[in-house]
Amino acid sequence: MEMLRWIAVVTAVVWCAGAALASEDRLGKGEAKEVSKAEPKININEASQAKLMKLEGVGAGTAKKIIAWREAHGPFKRLQDLEKVPGVGREVIEKNQGRIAVK
Repeated sequence: MEMLRWIAVVTAVVWCAGAALASEDRLGKGEAKEVSKAEPKININEASQAKLMKLEGVGAGTAKKIIAWREAHGPFKRLQDLEKVPGVGREVIEKNQGRIAVK
């Protein structure tokens, strides 16, 4: 009987710890989104390689491709035109929704 109580106590502690960690993770993600909204938008028609690399999913190579495409074809007219750049997909645009400007 005492063994069952011990198992129940351990189970309750593990369950509570898991619930606390899960709620803490959600709060952390919410704070990160709030901070990113405060950041100024990155204008893909004027941004340098370093600024473009601040976008999620954009590394040095992709930033160079964006700049090269922009120089070869002129400024982007709309956000979806970014998908024309090799290596930039819809996922990059979705991850950075609200962080990219086309001016």
